[in-house]
Amino acid sequence: MATRGVLLCSRVLKWRLFVQKAHCTFLSTRIDQQQKPSYSADDKPLFPGSRSKYTEKLEFIQPTSYEGIPVYRVLDRKGNIIDPNHDPKLSKEAILKMYKDMTLLNTMDRILYESQRQGRISFYMTNYGEEGTQIGSAAGLNPNDLILGQYREAGILLYRGFPIESFMNQCYGNCMDIGKGRQMPVHYGSAEHRFVTISSPLATQMPQASGAAYAYKRAENGLCVVCYFGEGAASEGDAHAAFNFAAVLDCPVIFFCRNNGYAISTPTQDQYRGDGIAIRGPSYGIDTIRVDGNDVFAVYNATKAARQICISQCKPILIEAMTYRIGHHSTSDDSSAYRSIDEVNYWDKENHPISRLRSYMIIQKLWSEDDEKTWMKESRKKILEAFGKAEKQKKPKPTELFYDVYKEMPKHLEKQMNEMKRHATEYKDVYQLNNYEQF
Repeated sequence: MATRGVLLCSRVLKWRLFVQKAHCTFLSTRIDQQQKPSYSADDKPLFPGSRSKYTEKLEFIQPTSYEGIPVYRVLDRKGNIIDPNHDPKLSKEAILKMYKDMTLLNTMDRILYESQRQGRISFYMTNYGEEGTQIGSAAGLNPNDLILGQYREAGILLYRGFPIESFMNQCYGNCMDIGKGRQMPVHYGSAEHRFVTISSPLATQMPQASGAAYAYKRAENGLCVVCYFGEGAASEGDAHAAFNFAAVLDCPVIFFCRNNGYAISTPTQDQYRGDGIAIRGPSYGIDTIRVDGNDVFAVYNATKAARQICISQCKPILIEAMTYRIGHHSTSDDSSAYRSIDEVNYWDKENHPISRLRSYMIIQKLWSEDDEKTWMKESRKKILEAFGKAEKQKKPKPTELFYDVYKEMPKHLEKQMNEMKRHATEYKDVYQLNNYEQF
């Protein structure tokens, strides 16, 4: 009996040891399962609409956790090429055209701004400080690419050969204006120069540009659409629609943002909290670059490269050109109410796109002080002559109001036009009809 009792106790002890060992193994397995991911290394989320991987870290992405997007430049502020590999190696003729168009635009601005102050035209917007963004980008495009501008892109038209006389006629709204006096001053447009007529409401041109680019994609015409806008316009809902449509539909459009520091009187720090406008590009799936807008060569290189990608890969590109609006927003604005004279003087004297290009030209012996004096005198004379001719022209005949709405004028509009003619003729002295073309 004693032997049987010993055997029984032995078996019980073995069973207890087995149970304890199994329990320890089970606990160890549970701990390992809690410490290690329950999926293999190649297990990835299959949720549609994102490119991501799993993580066990509870972390929020902070805007300060990454570096700001760099600003691409070619020239330093003294006009020296920083990296010879990025020298566009333009011909003397091409560089001179850039410089002359930039200075011609600047001179035209001064004359037309003063004419508005004298009451000779009703409204004007200058391009002071932003000449490099306009001329540099225009030079990097095909002249047949379609332009949809905001209202500070006169330099693109000038570069494409839009006559000085046409600028003057438009601002005066006279009978020689190709827009027939129907638009506010500086709301230019020219089918010949592939420039869609400017519209005052902000950002309306942006979704239109995406639509036009989609049509170009289907036509396979080897051209792209370029949409200019300010950083203020990027706050409009139309900007979101434009970016998203262009990215999803792979439209050949270049979105060119002129970030000049102010949306009328609102500085950038009161417009957005992110890293400018460029940071928005990747979130929409758009290739993006930020460029020094006061460096005409950098703008040229960036635009030329953007166009190549746009055409060859049929996809949208976002360029953010960092610049500064030296002038008032318009003749209806007084910027001294919201920014200091010292701030403006810095950009005017120390970081101006025209001064930077001039310094480069002098270093390269492409320009001299005598050349400068001769050209400034010549350009001013050219603009004043066009200004004088435009001022002497009569206004378009009032009946132009009723045309170009329908292909054939309907009866109700014809009736309204005849009523207007009778009324205006009866009170011709009040309406000063002698200042208009005869209808």
